[in-house]
Amino acid sequence: MDKQITLYVVRHGQTYFNIYNKLQGWSNSPLTDAGIADAKAAGERLQDVKFAAAYCSDTTRAQQTAETILAANHSQPAAKLTTAPYFREEFYGYYEGTDMAQAWYVAGAPHGVPTFKAIEEKYSIGKAKDFLKEADPFRQAENNAEYWARVDQAFDMIRRNPELKDGDKVLMISHGNTLLSLMERYGQGKYDLSVRPANGSLTKLLLTPDDIQVLSYNQKD
Repeated sequence: MDKQITLYVVRHGQTYFNIYNKLQGWSNSPLTDAGIADAKAAGERLQDVKFAAAYCSDTTRAQQTAETILAANHSQPAAKLTTAPYFREEFYGYYEGTDMAQAWYVAGAPHGVPTFKAIEEKYSIGKAKDFLKEADPFRQAENNAEYWARVDQAFDMIRRNPELKDGDKVLMISHGNTLLSLMERYGQGKYDLSVRPANGSLTKLLLTPDDIQVLSYNQKD
């Protein structure tokens, strides 16, 4: 029988780059004290969920969030954490660590949309990726096609886990723009993409053999 898996997707705790409003894709900054509290609060909310597995990107902010949540979890045996680059945030190339407003101005202004919100409203979050790659002097930022080719491998990695059974629950730590991108692709227009998901917030996805369904988004209580 084809298996369906419920993904408990938590955005990592607050980092210093989050406070400074800097693009943080493949680059990394540590969790703040508030970020550690975000992770602990998520762990408390999810302590009685029996996770069969756990996944996150190979960034310390994601790993620290995952380990904090799993440390609070009552599942026996404890879920094993798998890290892989497929789960990383969008790669911003030359603009890694840049002030977010500046980066999206450079990307969007040539197209008449000088903010991320304006790009999203007139075009899409996917198009924002394409515009940023165009603006990158090294052309190393991920465009929309490159981004999804990588992120799709993350979900396929979970699907192919032979130890997971139909109905299992899996913890996944994710990132702000990735969650927005998932809502744009799979949310059927039900969610406000102008609002960034909160650090430590919970989004639930139903992972089927050939699709993803959004069950809930950006819950913090």
